[in-house]
Amino acid sequence: MKVTFITGNQHKVKEARGILQQFNIKLEHLDLGYPELQGELTDVARYGAKYAAKQLGTPVIVEDAGLFIKALGWFPGTYSSYVQDTLGNEGILKLMNNVQDRYAEFRSVVGFAKPKTEPEIFLGVVGGHIAHQEKGKHGFAYDPLFIPEGYDLTFGELEREKKNEFSHRKRSMENFAHWYKNFIISRE
Repeated sequence: MKVTFITGNQHKVKEARGILQQFNIKLEHLDLGYPELQGELTDVARYGAKYAAKQLGTPVIVEDAGLFIKALGWFPGTYSSYVQDTLGNEGILKLMNNVQDRYAEFRSVVGFAKPKTEPEIFLGVVGGHIAHQEKGKHGFAYDPLFIPEGYDLTFGELEREKKNEFSHRKRSMENFAHWYKNFIISRE
């Protein structure tokens, strides 16, 4: 079994390969680029998968993720990539200065589409809280800020393999993988 992952983010490719290999799904990678709608993560993933499948004429997956901080009205949310590029982790920490409720969620949505079909969507969520300072050199983007529930370490302090045991991306990719295996079997 194989599927093409459309992303320009090499960190996501490494994480996804590590997750999907457990399901014997070979991940091919292509940096096609696609227009990202402004809206919910599910809308972005749905549109991106449909667009890429139509462009390539082959089944594809895309993945969109974001950090959602409760005290900030679930900001940065769908703007996570833009906020990372403009404010960075230091900017998020400034926004969280003197904020007591530090609850946050990492959310990931995988969109799968074949040409001429409507996309399937798979969600993964991990709750946790925002640290008071950056910690760790692993991962990328907001990982050094996010402490998942049940842990004293940030995603940035966890090796990729450990993070992949329970991350938001693991959950969405696993949801996809279970569905995909059944989808492939039902086509045989």
